[in-house]
Amino acid sequence: MCGIVGYVGPKDCNEVLVDALSKLEYRGYDSAGIAVFSDNEIEIVKTKGKLDDLRNKLKEVGKPSGNIGIGHTRWATHGEPSDINSHPHSGSRVTIVHNGIIENYIELKEFLTAQGRTFLSETDTEVVAQLLDYRYNGDPVKTIDECMADLKGSFALGIMFKDFPDRIFAVRRESPLIVGVAKGESFIASDVPAILKYTRDYYLLEHNEIATLTVDGVSFVNEYLQPIEKELKTADWDEEAAEKGGYPHFMIKEINEQPTAIRTTIMPRIKDGLPYLEENGITPEKLKDFKNITIVACGTAMHAGMVGKYVIEDLSRVPVSVDIASEFRYRNPIISEGDLVIIISQSGETADSLAAMRLAKQKGATTLAIVNAKGSSIAREADMLIYTLAGPEISVASTKAYITQLSVMYLFAFELALAKGTVGKAEIERLISALMKMPEAVQYVIDNCEEKCKYIATKLVAAESLLYIGRGLDYALSMEGSLKLKEVSYIHSESYAAGELKHGTISLIDDGMPVIAVATQTDIIPKTISNIVEVKSRGAKVILVCTDACARELKEGIADYVVEIPHSDEMLMPITAVVPLQLLAYYTSVNRGIDPDKPKNLAKSVTVE
Repeated sequence: MCGIVGYVGPKDCNEVLVDALSKLEYRGYDSAGIAVFSDNEIEIVKTKGKLDDLRNKLKEVGKPSGNIGIGHTRWATHGEPSDINSHPHSGSRVTIVHNGIIENYIELKEFLTAQGRTFLSETDTEVVAQLLDYRYNGDPVKTIDECMADLKGSFALGIMFKDFPDRIFAVRRESPLIVGVAKGESFIASDVPAILKYTRDYYLLEHNEIATLTVDGVSFVNEYLQPIEKELKTADWDEEAAEKGGYPHFMIKEINEQPTAIRTTIMPRIKDGLPYLEENGITPEKLKDFKNITIVACGTAMHAGMVGKYVIEDLSRVPVSVDIASEFRYRNPIISEGDLVIIISQSGETADSLAAMRLAKQKGATTLAIVNAKGSSIAREADMLIYTLAGPEISVASTKAYITQLSVMYLFAFELALAKGTVGKAEIERLISALMKMPEAVQYVIDNCEEKCKYIATKLVAAESLLYIGRGLDYALSMEGSLKLKEVSYIHSESYAAGELKHGTISLIDDGMPVIAVATQTDIIPKTISNIVEVKSRGAKVILVCTDACARELKEGIADYVVEIPHSDEMLMPITAVVPLQLLAYYTSVNRGIDPDKPKNLAKSVTVE
């Protein structure tokens, strides 16, 4: 959430900043602004709304002329979305943009008010700007360092000092920030896509490090103001990978990229027909001693963890609990040395998940991170690490990151079962062979089910509320389907274990209410069908996602619409069965006139608690 950019170089700063911010729209925002050095003054233009509103305002008031500046897209935390609360914020000599939350801003604001400082906005960010201005001693880096000691919470800051019109400064604690470099140019950004048009080379700014950016290059100091050398990294995907490539939205593009994403993720981790995770620090010797596993994640990643729970327990007989990261930290979890805690996060910067991982480490547990973003905080701090290799995922609603998280969970479950000796080598070889066929199976579903899903979506446009039901792995999958629809169509949706309907939820069924059922597990399909009959008899319109084998055995009238997917190994069915659910969500969103890539109030990377 929130997006920070900054530029120092020969180009028109307005164009670079607004263009870079457009690449961060997926992070979620409700206002935007830029600050540019113009004729030795810092000129700010900002507005409530989207980047188009900022572009219109720049046309209206005139673009500030300059080659050095900072920009921001804000997702409101302190203070409602408004022109005044938008970033950048200033003291008299300092202008900043900020991502994160300052937990002690009220105390700091009271102190600064007592010193005669006047505040215009309701934000915690203006408090930081005023604090920097109050403490400014002519040395920007020392001033930043002194102020960091006063700040509690998380922050990434892009900073301009009026006295230094040839440079910008950056610092971070918890919240992500990178520093990009090219010949005669320097950049700051919240994420790599913002700078790919200009450079693929960047530095990861670590906690409490301060960067100084000029046209001659960048320099870094640590919190003790000691100069430090940093490793220059190169993004392994280019600007084209972060563009729509002819698709109308990133979401449908990323749905179509899933076969490649699965293949890219699993193939390097298979050797001689067996899972091979040793390069990720995961060895049979390490795995065989774990007696308890906790999976911690948020949102879509948590749903991948639910699938993982079913598969791990089935194969390895190790008990697995799945926790929402924001709850895990506050229930005094019972974990200790000898336990394994798996953290799943697309961005690797999810604040609650990062804090949960740190708590697990404090309690002595071993941690395994499953993340997509290379060099992210969770990736760097975990004891063991598996990258999902999904490539850039721009749409806020996760699709290919989720399906690669599933793929990794299967690989891990297979490796764990081998280490525990609960499943023989021949069976794991059979499962690996089935997993290697999943890219083709997913492509088949996309090719053969998209038109059917597009048609069914037209029947959901006017729905006010609906249910998703399933049992076992199908229930875990229905949770993800329900979330996806809520995220991008704004239709109220809930997922329920099908067997729980009679315990209250069935009272919600009205005539014509859509119920989306998932039935891919042969041994429990009869049970699920009985639940479908229950809701159907009470007037529900049933959409059934099931295997072709199941569809052939359905009695006429049980479901109003059926989406058939090819039967494969039942343990792996969540990989293919999720695709119709993604397509239903996407086309329902489009039919309702909503941009599925940028759902309201949501952010791709949730970097505050």
